[in-house]
Amino acid sequence: MIAINVHSQTKVTLKLESASFDQVINEIQNQTFYRFVFSERKIPDKKITINVKNKETFKVLDQILTNTNYNYKLLSKNLIVIKLRSIEDQDVDSVKMLNEVIVTALNIKKENRKIGYSVSTIDGSLLTKARESNLAMALEGLVAGLNVSGVNGGPGSSSRILLRGAASKDAGPPLFIINGIPIDNTQRGSANEYGGVDYGDGISNINPDDVETITVLKGSSASALYGARAANGVIIITIKSGKRKSGNSVEYNSNFSFDNPVNNTDYQYVYGQGAQNLRPQNIAGAIATGILSWGEKMDGLPSVQINGENHPYAPVKDNIKRFYRTAPAFTNTISLNGGSDKSSYHASASILDYQSILRNSDLNRKTSNIFASYDLTKKLTLTLNGNYIYERGKNRSYLSDGPINANYGINAIATSADQALLAPGYDVNTGAETRWNADEYKTNPYFTINKKEDNATRDRLISSALIKYDLSNSLFLQGRFGYDVSNDHVISIVPTGTAFSINGQGGINALNQSKTSELNTDILLSGNRDITKDLNIDVSAGASFRNRRTKSNELTGTQFIIPYLYTVDNLSAVSSKDALSRIVTQSAYYTVDFDFKKFLTVSSTGRYDVYSTLPSNNRGIFVPSVSGSFIFSNFLKVKGLDFGKIRASFAQTSGEPAVPYTTQVYYSSDKSINGVPLGNFSRDLPNYNLKPFTLNEFETGINLKLFGNKIDLDFTYFHRITNKEIINAGQSVATGFTSAYVNLGKTRNTGIETSIQTNLITNENFSWKAGINASHINNLLISIDGISSYAFGGTYRPLNANTALVVGKSITQIMAYDYQRDKNGNIIIGSDGVPKRGEMKPMGSILPSYYGGFSNNFQYKSFSLSFLIDYKFGNKVLSATENYSYVLGLNRATLYGRETGIVANGVYENGETNTTNVPAYNYYPALATNISALSVLNGSFIKLRQVVLGYTFSSKILNKTPFKNASIDLIGRNLLTILKYTKNIDPESQFSPSLAYAGIEGASLPATRTFGINLNLKFK
Repeated sequence: MIAINVHSQTKVTLKLESASFDQVINEIQNQTFYRFVFSERKIPDKKITINVKNKETFKVLDQILTNTNYNYKLLSKNLIVIKLRSIEDQDVDSVKMLNEVIVTALNIKKENRKIGYSVSTIDGSLLTKARESNLAMALEGLVAGLNVSGVNGGPGSSSRILLRGAASKDAGPPLFIINGIPIDNTQRGSANEYGGVDYGDGISNINPDDVETITVLKGSSASALYGARAANGVIIITIKSGKRKSGNSVEYNSNFSFDNPVNNTDYQYVYGQGAQNLRPQNIAGAIATGILSWGEKMDGLPSVQINGENHPYAPVKDNIKRFYRTAPAFTNTISLNGGSDKSSYHASASILDYQSILRNSDLNRKTSNIFASYDLTKKLTLTLNGNYIYERGKNRSYLSDGPINANYGINAIATSADQALLAPGYDVNTGAETRWNADEYKTNPYFTINKKEDNATRDRLISSALIKYDLSNSLFLQGRFGYDVSNDHVISIVPTGTAFSINGQGGINALNQSKTSELNTDILLSGNRDITKDLNIDVSAGASFRNRRTKSNELTGTQFIIPYLYTVDNLSAVSSKDALSRIVTQSAYYTVDFDFKKFLTVSSTGRYDVYSTLPSNNRGIFVPSVSGSFIFSNFLKVKGLDFGKIRASFAQTSGEPAVPYTTQVYYSSDKSINGVPLGNFSRDLPNYNLKPFTLNEFETGINLKLFGNKIDLDFTYFHRITNKEIINAGQSVATGFTSAYVNLGKTRNTGIETSIQTNLITNENFSWKAGINASHINNLLISIDGISSYAFGGTYRPLNANTALVVGKSITQIMAYDYQRDKNGNIIIGSDGVPKRGEMKPMGSILPSYYGGFSNNFQYKSFSLSFLIDYKFGNKVLSATENYSYVLGLNRATLYGRETGIVANGVYENGETNTTNVPAYNYYPALATNISALSVLNGSFIKLRQVVLGYTFSSKILNKTPFKNASIDLIGRNLLTILKYTKNIDPESQFSPSLAYAGIEGASLPATRTFGINLNLKFK
């Protein structure tokens, strides 16, 4: 064995030709503090030519070990072992803190020991097996502090991502960065209580096969250099770039999966279709009661159905299974990688074809990506990256309680009615919708899937260019340019024959065209210098410019004159609206690290922003941060302690209004009279004295690596206060306005985050790795506008409950009506025999206070098995399904009193005991309408999120094949709900990504269970 001495730095400069492996290692040890251990008989037997300047040791090791069967491992005390690659070494931890270099704000790479705030990094390979159609959804349960949820709207639907809870009333997703450039993550379309369609968000366009790593910057210190857009944190995506001197390689990844709908309902199947305890007697009665299960006890005897035929009056429990389909999804990606002495590249092309479980609905996405880096001279490097996306969504599902939503009907259909009898949903002679219930706005589900036309396309180009000039070995200047432009087109048709449309003539629900562009440019000067033998300074300073533009045209129209001719010229009435907006931000910033003897680092950042969305006299704000890290394991010698770091930071970030044009009155054209357009203006009173809000955060934590790096523990505590939030506060209509923008909101967020990664067993044939992350968030709304105690947010179609901001409670609460009670706690019953409505009160937060994940990875020889369990506790759900299950007679609770009627337990207002008997079919609908607290459910859950069983083919098997590496994996996603408290819904079901509508459920697509297979081939 050979052991090499220790030196004091991590970067090397090498210029060697045809050198042996041990010559290269000797040269590295002469320039660094690392020691190496390896067998002279077991090292790569090849000549190495290498020319690098001031490059990290780990990068050099990656380079010289490429295409060999060797790898390295960093142990304690800066000891690196080089050995033959084993099966266990091919495994990648699900979430790990990188020991060498971490990508931080502005794409600045820092050694982990220097970082004074919490950062998590995820390897991109974890996202390509048990994959999601929206990249963000694959992050669920992987990172402490990261709360991910999504819309149940089918493939490519939007995600809701919150880091460390809701930092403010307008808390939204973190800022996404791709290779140093901010990208647009705007959500396109959404549903509310009256229905709508979710067309996806910006991050859903990214191909996971192109992702090298994802770095999550959670706190304000980590993200302060990005300014206002990073108030909710930052997620940095590093795209694959190829490696220099690696030769050319080809990789092919194919993923096939299929989604199965999951029936989460637990309805009563004792009583069947009908009203007032009677089954339908004729076709008219069957149609009138299509969604009512207030009939007789089911006895299996022939009974008239919706289509006029007689069928057994018996339970039909598989309507959901038979209406929806098993939906396949194919993803095929081919990529080319390589590099020479002066260049590296990565190019890929991918096709996603993802069918929805709703028939006649699918998502098709084509992406291509190219990354290229080239040394124009020894000091000048040019890097280019381009990502083109073309996406077509066909007939995305309508959501919530609105017409043309197939989900509502299937979920509400009477317990003895067969959904197949609704097909084809229209009269084959006239094309008119076939009615199946008393409400024309409850569209026939089969009419929806067979006649609806709702198509959305997106053309998007995300591009960037970086030019970097090395002024010296320790000083460089770089300029960066990024441009993200999207063109979206949506056409949504209300078909001819639709029952709720005027005279059944249909119309155009939406014909929208929009263009969104995001231009970001920056310049950065960065240097590193030893001030003394023991003190090093690393400093960067720069400036940036952001220009965001949006332009849109929206058109709606009613009554097609010629049936089935779906053009604008064929409409009887048309209205349109054009909109244009622009946001500009100019910024300057710095970051500096003082490193003392490689065990103590003190860092500071500062950023000055000028926002165009604020008044000219209040547009600028300076936001600072300071952080520190101390490697105490260098001094505290404790058995089993390999590494120990404590860290602390304080930072301030700022924010601007969520929408532009809030500081002045702007006029717009509105409807016209006799061809003359009318003027209009917003009823929101502008504020010329509006200022940026500020978010102050303190964070501290500790990182321990124990027992030969078998245990990696990370703990973080944070405390953040958001001040002077920009609130749209209510105003007296006597002012001519209904609300005004003011700086009055205040929110407090505190919490802890814990992550434990372990290598429980590691030997030649078997390894077992386990990890757990846990977060606890304590959120408090301190002030809304200085006067109001609450402000409503979203609601659901029953319109008897809301989400709301409530002073003294966490963001966001569900406000619902409880029972009215007397001073003794007795429920007060009205003269109609139904409990009376009490006051509307907070019922709990829609966001979890506890959440996290638990992962395990087993490897035996060439086989691997991994699984992920995640959980959320402490959140509530406002469920429209629960409300309707009482109203329509579906809920099991409605079984009581069907034959006898109900005498509610309570007293009249005069104190006398209630004696009024109410038929169940009257009692339960009235109860659900009065007492909306019945629709507020415990949203806590534990789920088996994913399982992956894989096999990696050995080099012996592949010896005579064209493949260098090959692996195959069987995957499962969203496999099992281990614990839930919602009896009739999936606790994660929701129809909108907006925080105002978070936690509200109703008439979405059912949850799915996914199975599939992933094949990865790397060619020689």
